[in-house]
Amino acid sequence: MKALIIYFSRADENYAVGYIDKGNTEIVAEFVQELTGADMFKVEPTVPYAADYRTCIEQAKKRIGNAPIKEKLSDISAYDTIFIMSPIYWGTYAPEMETALTGLDFSGKTVRVISTHEGSGLAGMVSDVRKICKGAKVDSKGLAIKGSSAKSSKTTVEKWL
Repeated sequence: MKALIIYFSRADENYAVGYIDKGNTEIVAEFVQELTGADMFKVEPTVPYAADYRTCIEQAKKRIGNAPIKEKLSDISAYDTIFIMSPIYWGTYAPEMETALTGLDFSGKTVRVISTHEGSGLAGMVSDVRKICKGAKVDSKGLAIKGSSAKSSKTTVEKWL
């Protein structure tokens, strides 16, 4: 079984964490990679978000439905399992994730969802992933990790896997 991690993560100021050099979702994605051997693809916005948290989330709100990214995957046929990972922005994944996932063929894939958050858990991420990843078996038991606990979440990730 070959796995791929598609993730969005942002450093700078994060809610309840302060300024960080590496995004919480990226930290968790690296644990998943270490534990599974999965390939990784980082979704990056064409225009970076502001460093301060409040401006960032307002920018994210404006990008819903139109969030250009630097690079897009075109083919995931080599993978059986896809991990979709993102912080929760406005009740679901970051807007750039929708751009990254749109148009990919998820037929026959197993999709597993992981969010980082500071109180919203998975929010609507699993149902939104299910809508966009047509043909996939989306695991309804996603994993929600508090961003403030990301650095110490390896055991939690391992148990979930």
